[in-house]
Amino acid sequence: MLVRTLWSRLGSQQLVQRIPVCLSASAPLSSRALLYRAEPRTCDPVATFSSGLLTGNKSGHKRLYSTNIVSPVLKSTLKPAAAKRVPKGPRTKQPSRSNQPPLDESKDMMRCIAYSTADQYHLPTLGHDLVGNGFQEVDLPRDASNVLVISTEAIAKQDDGALIFFFREGSVVFWNVEDKMMKKVLRILEHHEIQPYEVALVHWENEEINYMFGEGNTKLECGNFLLSDKMELQEAVLEKFAFSNALSLSVKLAIWEVFLDNFVESIQSIPETLKSGKRVKLSSAEVMQKIGELFSLRHCINLRSDLLITPDFYWDREHLEKLYEKTCQFLSINRRVNVMNEKLEHCTQLTDLMRSHLNEKHSFRLEWMIVILITIEVLFELARMIF
Repeated sequence: MLVRTLWSRLGSQQLVQRIPVCLSASAPLSSRALLYRAEPRTCDPVATFSSGLLTGNKSGHKRLYSTNIVSPVLKSTLKPAAAKRVPKGPRTKQPSRSNQPPLDESKDMMRCIAYSTADQYHLPTLGHDLVGNGFQEVDLPRDASNVLVISTEAIAKQDDGALIFFFREGSVVFWNVEDKMMKKVLRILEHHEIQPYEVALVHWENEEINYMFGEGNTKLECGNFLLSDKMELQEAVLEKFAFSNALSLSVKLAIWEVFLDNFVESIQSIPETLKSGKRVKLSSAEVMQKIGELFSLRHCINLRSDLLITPDFYWDREHLEKLYEKTCQFLSINRRVNVMNEKLEHCTQLTDLMRSHLNEKHSFRLEWMIVILITIEVLFELARMIF
């Protein structure tokens, strides 16, 4: 009885292997039920997949193809196409000039553009050098310190004069200056920079805003500076100074944003390494260097600059203070500073964690050294007692 059962099962398996995969629609249901156990030998899975369940043959009969058989064949033979990686966008903000209309569309518009080229400028030698090259220095009130104002005859448009504001914090703002003269000034400026930045970073992280003269009071409207055409020359210079002060802070903050992004990128592998339980390969000197970079950046943002407070120059000049604050609000300076401080706080916590981890490793190593020394001393005492 057992031999007969085994013989019958063996015969049924051989029958399944000889049954073709493609069956006629008129075949009995019992024959088609074996389709799910048969190996595909006579049907083209790609053609079946593209034509659906029912296709026609040369004799005009319709044949049934099972997608349950085609799918595993396609999975084993066809390799999936590699997914295209989305290009990574810039980590920093786009310059504001991308939102401004081109100068050709509005011929009355003039250009105001700001750069941050270095950590600081040496203004006394810079002013002497510029005057020696044919520029004229413009006087400002005594309380407007840490700024140098220069005028030039190389104007881009005839509607206004050309002014250049140099801030000691390493920012320069050009008003209606032609491109050729801007390049010349930047070349002269290179000799008076302290810790200059990369040229590509300087030209990418800039602020450009169009301006024009019109009726009424000076204001910021629709992303453009609208200067009053009835203002005296000295008052117009002070209004441009207020706008330039906000622009200089914005470009400086943009440079610091890049520095912070680079710092975050340099330590972003540490949390994943700690999470996986692996050993962090950072020495004590490297951790202290990271802490120094972090506190230096925090010092520049919160202590050395005017990002958190309004300068004392605007204390008794309410009109200029409104222009300054309105421009800072337009450039989102306060919000960007808050975001940077939150990132700095997170980075500080991470560096503190790394420092405590290194201290624990050092303490653990000292404890083992003490244990080893005590063990050696005990062994020497035992050897002296025995021998």
